[in-house]
Amino acid sequence: MKSGLQLNVSQSLSLSPQLQQAIKLLQLSTLELRNEMLEQLYQNPLLELPEHEISAETDLIDDPSGAESAESDVDIEISPEGEEITASDALEFDRFESSYESPTHASVDHSAGKLNSAVDAAEIHQVTETLRDHLEWQLNLTPFSDEDRLIALTLLDGVDEDGLLSAPIDTLTAHLHNREKQLGSEEVTAVLHRLQEFDPPGVFARNLNESLKIQLQQLDTRQPEVALALTLIEGDLNKLVNTDPKVLANNHSVAEALLRSAVNLIRSLNPHPGGSFSSAQVQYISPDVRVERMGKQWIVQLNDQLLPKLQINQLYAGMIKRADRSDENQYLRTNLAEARWFLRSIESRNETLLKVSEAIIHHQRDFLERGAVGMVPLILSDVATPLDLHESTVSRVTTNKYIATPRGVFELKYFFSSHVNTAAGGECSSTAVCAMLKSMIDSEPTQRPLSDAKLTALLAEQGIDIARRTVAKYRESMNIPASSLRKRF
Repeated sequence: MKSGLQLNVSQSLSLSPQLQQAIKLLQLSTLELRNEMLEQLYQNPLLELPEHEISAETDLIDDPSGAESAESDVDIEISPEGEEITASDALEFDRFESSYESPTHASVDHSAGKLNSAVDAAEIHQVTETLRDHLEWQLNLTPFSDEDRLIALTLLDGVDEDGLLSAPIDTLTAHLHNREKQLGSEEVTAVLHRLQEFDPPGVFARNLNESLKIQLQQLDTRQPEVALALTLIEGDLNKLVNTDPKVLANNHSVAEALLRSAVNLIRSLNPHPGGSFSSAQVQYISPDVRVERMGKQWIVQLNDQLLPKLQINQLYAGMIKRADRSDENQYLRTNLAEARWFLRSIESRNETLLKVSEAIIHHQRDFLERGAVGMVPLILSDVATPLDLHESTVSRVTTNKYIATPRGVFELKYFFSSHVNTAAGGECSSTAVCAMLKSMIDSEPTQRPLSDAKLTALLAEQGIDIARRTVAKYRESMNIPASSLRKRF
């Protein structure tokens, strides 16, 4: 086959830089968009802030941590455990920190609640960051021989985020037994017992039972409820909740009141001693949209309080000359076109977000009035088709965007759900079914919890045709255990 050059003409669809920028802005949340707008403000001389906003934006840039709590009353903070902390709670915590006298070299102005501006940030020393840092700090303060310190560091490497050992001791110290000097199991056990005295109580335990035992041993073991609790945790912990207290009291030959006191003491212990040193980053969000009820209608508004109001610098724009081909004139002309397209893309992004949010609220009106039980089935095409948008555009708009409602702050994607059939031939959303299941489980008798088959029958009585395995799937998605594990006395 002879090789040669061939010239072909073809058409292909490519995204222009302006369209790529518009798609990028469409996916950004309010906080991310604010950072992007400030970055463009610094890079493009044709963009400027109105005079009445320059000082406010400068304060926000100098103190970004206070922007979210000072400018928006609906900003919330999501902790690693999934709990929501309102802005007022965060301010209360800031007041507590400002009144607390820090033991560092920094001087604190208690009247203003701020660090002295003369203090260099390098003079503020922080030791504790993670659980490992906290344990390693205590290890360095504990006298160990060289061999014992090696064992301690090896066990420290095996501690998980909960503060428990992630593997058996023999596995963790297997490489130490291959050294020239053999280490006995007694020496490893002795080092382990010293490490188990570290703070927080319960760390370096091999299992949950041992962690609870370590915490109980730091109490007064002469107390009868403490001694009984130590006996109870030696066995299966599930029996404490799955067995009638009267039967447990008879088995241990103690009074039922004493048994209940011991069980309550065990419940007060911390099963995750290292949980307070979580290394997960706190995620701050600001709702992109608000919805409020005015009369009989629900009004949707953009939450643009954090966004700077950018505009074209008319002084630089007036310096552009049409017939001038100099480098300076071309520089101004290029930046003017980019600034206008950037502002137009932001306006388009806000309009699309508002239209999609209004369409979602139009479909989910019953959710705002009745809660999760009133959620109706909704898919992307139900919103995209009336608005003449592509489904991928709706997906981009609803990703990482939040809406503030009277029932809380929700991600826009929360309102999309699949459906299940009803006996009348209609449809019911999976979110509403989950809410009904949770309501049934919350009101069930603790001694005789409802099985998946019984829950399926109760849903059938309400006209919802659903299989038992689907009920089990929804129950597991809500992290609700099976009926055998929910049994309480």
